[in-house]
This record gives sequence, structure tokens and C-alpha cells, in this order.
Amino acid sequence: MKHGPRVFAATLVVATLTGCATHSSNEAAKPSCCAASEASATFTDKSLYQTESQWATDQGKHIKLGELVGRPQIVAMFFAKCQFACPIIVNDIKRIEAALTPELRKRVGFTLVSFDAKRDTPAALAAYRLTHALPADNWTLLHGEPDNVLELAALLGVKFKEDANGQFAHSNVITILNAQGEIVHQQIGLNQDIKETVRILRQLAAK
Repeated sequence: MKHGPRVFAATLVVATLTGCATHSSNEAAKPSCCAASEASATFTDKSLYQTESQWATDQGKHIKLGELVGRPQIVAMFFAKCQFACPIIVNDIKRIEAALTPELRKRVGFTLVSFDAKRDTPAALAAYRLTHALPADNWTLLHGEPDNVLELAALLGVKFKEDANGQFAHSNVITILNAQGEIVHQQIGLNQDIKETVRILRQLAAK
């Protein structure tokens, strides 16, 4: 992998760790990940899609992040056993999704990547999808090996730490990537005003 994304990630604002035990007051369609990637795509130094890491979807398909190319993506990191912060993150993304017109919604991908490499297997993520009614046509749930999770978290400016009980303290960040996988906006915190995020996403999706 080129060094560009790592240098770019270092300039991002890193959100404060928030334990999932507390709230913050501010705080069978074809899945989106499986669209054919452009084999000849050349990504910029700022694109997260340069990474060579392999990921498993909740349907057991193995992909690289570059296969998400072609439309804007909302990306967040989470873990399925989280009972507080992560459900709020997912709900915040659903609020953003609901603020888009049906036409624009089809042009946007929504990607959740798990911190929990041990427990969040593809099968566990498939169950999570059903429980939270996440559409298969534009929501992608990814499981990765620990090193790949660490790399992506660094690129997104997300910090996380597992405790002795298997819970994770983590940054609460929702990231917008453009169609080429470059970070264009981050919404930090829980229950935030989504107006700016929606405005940027509408612009990207309308292109």
C-alpha cells in the first residue's frame, strides 16, 4: 500500500473515546459491496481504497474496500454487542439515509465495519442486519482480521480499545467517502445535527 492514506489520516481530527456503557448528550437483493469493481481503477493518494486488506461481508463474500468504488459511502465502525453508543451511531446513519430522497438513497452506500474480529463473524453480522432491518441493496456489513481493523481505524481517525469484558471504548465517528474513497466529511459524536452531513452527501450523490 502507498503511504498516502496514512499521512492523510494523521491530519484527521480524532474523536475522544467513548465507552459503550454511557450515553452522550451530544452524542435477497444484491448487497452494495458486491458491485463489480473497476479493475483498472487508479486511486489517489488520499483514497482509502488503495488498501489491499481483505474483508468478509455478512453474506460470506470476500472483498477489498476498492470494490465499494463508484458511489459515495457512509462508513462507521461499531461492534454488534454494543448496547449504547453503537445503536445510536446506526440510528444516526438511518436518520441521514431517511433525509435523502429515494432516488439519491439508491446512489449512496452505507458501510458498517466491526471492531470485534472474534465475535462479529459474518453469521453474527447477518443476524445483526436482520435485527436492525438494514437493507441488503445499499448496506454493507464487514468483518476483518485484527490487523486490517487496526489499519482502517487509523485511516479513519478512529480509536478503540477492548476491555476485559469484551466491550470496546471507541470514537464515535461517521465518515463520508466520495465515489473514489476519499474522506470528504466526518460527523463526530452521538445524536449530532445531521444537516451538514446530509448537504454534503446530497451534493456527492447528485453527481
